Amino acid sequence: MKMSRIVAPLLLAWLAGCSVLPKAETPSIYRLPATPMPHAQGDAVRWSLRINTPQAGRMIDSPRIVVLPEGDVVSVYQGARWSDSGTVLFRNRLVDAFRDDGRVGALSNDDAALQADISLTGTLSAFQSEYRNGQPTVVIRYDVQLVRTNGMRIIGGRSFEVTEPVNGKAVPEVVAAFGRADDKMAMQVVQWTTGYATEPTGGRN
Repeated sequence: MKMSRIVAPLLLAWLAGCSVLPKAETPSIYRLPATPMPHAQGDAVRWSLRINTPQAGRMIDSPRIVVLPEGDVVSVYQGARWSDSGTVLFRNRLVDAFRDDGRVGALSNDDAALQADISLTGTLSAFQSEYRNGQPTVVIRYDVQLVRTNGMRIIGGRSFEVTEPVNGKAVPEVVAAFGRADDKMAMQVVQWTTGYATEPTGGRN
């Protein structure tokens, strides 16, 4: 009886130290790197712009960093996450790029749901790294539309695609390549939008 009183607490203490539960993952959280765009020399536009968060599949519309290691296999980088979903990071980079450019003074996003003359909306069909000939390459593909909000008429559309090689294979190097690729994408979208939507009532080819 006395021996059982001694052994029982020791057994409980041993079991408590041998938990079978796996340790929770503590991923590294990455922001999307960005380089400020130069301020444009052109005149300010006379219309307001709202930038909407793009539509995307579940893998892209999440904080996971997507990678296609081979063929149609879709995976994610383990132990790494974006600071927000890929779609929100992409939208926020566009907002910053238009603000840096300076020609669109009346600028908002769909979080605020403010009235604007034109909305920029679209689909983010690729926001990932892909292995090509054994080396990772970041691919961003964005199908965009400009919509006149008064009447919801589409006044322009275009497909953009940017690829950027990764200088290595480690996650920080992949993240850096995402930043370079998104900078290029944002610059192209800003230049096209400000050149196309010359007036809120229409555009040009």
